[in-house]
Parts: sequence; structure tokens; C-alpha cells
Amino acid sequence: MARAAARYKIPPAAQRRRRAALAPAVESERSAGDYIERNRVAWERWAGDYVPAGRAAWQESELYWGIWALPESELQLFGALPRAADAIELGCGTAAISAWLARNEGRPVAVDFARSQLETVRRLQRDFGVDFPLVCENAEQLAFADESFDVAVSDYGASLWCDPRQWLPEAHRVLRPGGLLLFLTNGAMLMACTPEDGGSADTQLHRDYFSDDRVEFSHDGPVEFHPTHGEWVRLLHSSGFVVEDLIEIRPDEGATPRFDFVSIDWARRWPSEEIWVARKPDA
Repeated sequence: MARAAARYKIPPAAQRRRRAALAPAVESERSAGDYIERNRVAWERWAGDYVPAGRAAWQESELYWGIWALPESELQLFGALPRAADAIELGCGTAAISAWLARNEGRPVAVDFARSQLETVRRLQRDFGVDFPLVCENAEQLAFADESFDVAVSDYGASLWCDPRQWLPEAHRVLRPGGLLLFLTNGAMLMACTPEDGGSADTQLHRDYFSDDRVEFSHDGPVEFHPTHGEWVRLLHSSGFVVEDLIEIRPDEGATPRFDFVSIDWARRWPSEEIWVARKPDA
């Protein structure tokens, strides 16, 4: 597991470029829809930095989740999926999840609002001989019919860069009764302990826990969404989901993160990332 995480580590130069765009930390009032274009522009710019990590992920027979590259064989997040499940990956990036599903009898659709990301996926599809539909869309406004999918999944995609008041109801709409929602995002404690300059998490509380869930790190840069645990539960419930699990990740000793915004020592003491598991109730 630690070796896999090291292999996927995002190059330091790319991390510095993203961090420069995310400093200094400020919070501002919500302006409807402005964040979509700001985040799209950012990811069009960053897409090239993630090509090597994406290619490495496609080369693996195992699917690895999150910043600590936890294997699907251990987590079993897809363990209860029906055979040939219809899946939608919301904010797919390099679409490693969709590629793994396609290789394992799934029928994924990969969605991202950055065309540069999808161009990377097309190259990887050609190189690895794996094919599935790619759709350039905002996960808050999906052009799919109601009840089209068995599972919706986001690994730091829509779960981080879209407003949960918008993308959660859309995910619920396109899921069939009994459909599964899986998403990964930063831990609430990690956000509270991240310095305003975007540096690595430390043991100080830099951000109020009860602050606005929309977090901006520059007045015209990208926007992240970080609800508290209670807010996530309420948002999922109001969107029609039933929460089945919240997995607060504690990596094994010696694990290496893909990003340097958290150390193994910190993550062994407090949860750096979270996996939410929810379901659309049967009709």
C-alpha cells in the first residue's frame, strides 16, 4: 500500500503551483455559480500535472482510493455492486475509477467539467484499450435521465469542487432506487488544522470548525466546499439519501501520501480524509 501511494505521488512542482493559487486563505459570501467557472479554469490549467499519476493508476490492476492509496481489495467499497453495474464518476479527473470499473464488468460514464482532463482520459483509453463514455459536464447539472445509474462515485471530484446543495440532489436524481453513493473528501479536522498559506496540517486550529463551508483561498481562484460532519448528514438526508457509513481514514504506519499537505504522523493521530457511503432508498 505504501509503495502504491509513493508511485502515485503528485510532483512537488505541481503541488507548489496549486498551493500558490490557494493562498492566502480567506472566506467570502457565496455567489451563485461563480465557483464553477473558477474551478473549471483552475483544472484546465492543472490537468497536465496529473497525467503521470493518472497513467500510473491506469497501469494497476488494483484500484487505489484517496490520498493514502487504500486498495479496493481492503476497503471493499464496490463489494456489493450488482454485476455490470451502471456507474457515474462525478469529477473524474484521469478517470482511474471508471477504468477499473470498465475492466471489471462495470459500465461507467466519466464526467468532468474540464476538457483538458477528458483529453487525458481519451489518450489513456487509446493507450490501454479501455473504452467508456466521457461527458464534459458540471456535476450539478447532469444531462442524464432520472434513475440511470446503480452507483455514483467521487474521489475528490464533485465532492470537493461542487456545492453539495447542488450536486447531491443531482446524484440522487440519476441513481436508481437502492443506488449507492460513494465519495471521498478532506477530513474536517484536516481543514481546521491547515494553515492559511495552504501548508501542511499542524497541531494548531487555524480555521473555525463552524465557519462557512465554502472555502476560498484567493478572491478569484478556485473554491472548495468543506461541510462539517453534521452538515454532510443533513445535506445527504435532505437530498433523499440514507447514510450507511462514514470511514475516517487512519493510514498504516509508513504510508506515503500523494500530496504533502499532511504527514503520516499527523494522519495517524487525526483523520485526514473521509469516505462517505450513502444510499438512495428503495422505492
